[in-house]
Amino acid sequence: MNGILVVNKPAGLTSQQVVGRARRILGIKKIGHTGTLDPDVTGVLPLCVGAATRVAEYLLDQAKAYRGEVTFGWSTSTQDASGETVDSVEAVNLTENQVREAFARFLGPISQVPPAYSAIKIEGKRAYDLARAGEEVTIPAREVTIYKLDIEALELDLPHPKVRFSVECSKGTYIRTLCHDLGQALGVPAHMSHLVRTRSGPFTLEQAMSLEQIEAAVQDGTLEQRLQPLGAALPHLPIHLVPEVLERRIHNGRDFTIKREVPGTEVGSLVRMETPAGQLLALYRVESIADGETHTLPEKVFKEQ
Repeated sequence: MNGILVVNKPAGLTSQQVVGRARRILGIKKIGHTGTLDPDVTGVLPLCVGAATRVAEYLLDQAKAYRGEVTFGWSTSTQDASGETVDSVEAVNLTENQVREAFARFLGPISQVPPAYSAIKIEGKRAYDLARAGEEVTIPAREVTIYKLDIEALELDLPHPKVRFSVECSKGTYIRTLCHDLGQALGVPAHMSHLVRTRSGPFTLEQAMSLEQIEAAVQDGTLEQRLQPLGAALPHLPIHLVPEVLERRIHNGRDFTIKREVPGTEVGSLVRMETPAGQLLALYRVESIADGETHTLPEKVFKEQ
């Protein structure tokens, strides 16, 4: 069994626990996830099954989308609702203009300091393990990009106002840090009070299955047809359709010259080598483009399919 299983992760489980549940349900050990979701966060968690584990790294690099809620009035040690209160005020008074101006400041490339309670490794140890042990955690700022940030609803008449929003962002963006930083920009403590991931790379919440639905699909024999093909994880890469007579050359990892220039490629970029039926045979990297031909070398060959 090979493909991408798009899971609608429930609250209360770590991403690795979801992987463990999937392994037991499918009876397959070779499964990995493509981007950690915190236990309280729900939504799209693509699992790479079988040969699909070899495209996981490309999914990790792709953009994500979320629906979230920020609550103003107190901040926490984890920057979300699960942490201990660090700072609080009795009441917050914010105008709509103030909130909209603050949100606008976070659109585009921004510098973000990831939270101490995160899976980032510091000298081989997870930051959250160090933080839980009471050690001081210093994580350098990183550049991330907020492609889209829209306010969906405002509840500003509450003592602790709430704002619901949708966001599209680059890999490595922490939405709970975004919420914390929004509070800092407005001069009040804040934390992320709710989050659901609606898209991871090309995979959406509409495609996602609950663990219960996955178990039912295994029992009635329909799960394999619900798996997304390996190529679906790489929609941004150009495709070259390989004639059946040349498939063996690809399977053997030989160099391959495409007798034309492939749109969307340049030297160093990747090309999806697929059958006319849509089976991903391999990823090839462009070595040169000359005289109307594209010469490529194998990057990854998917012989297990």
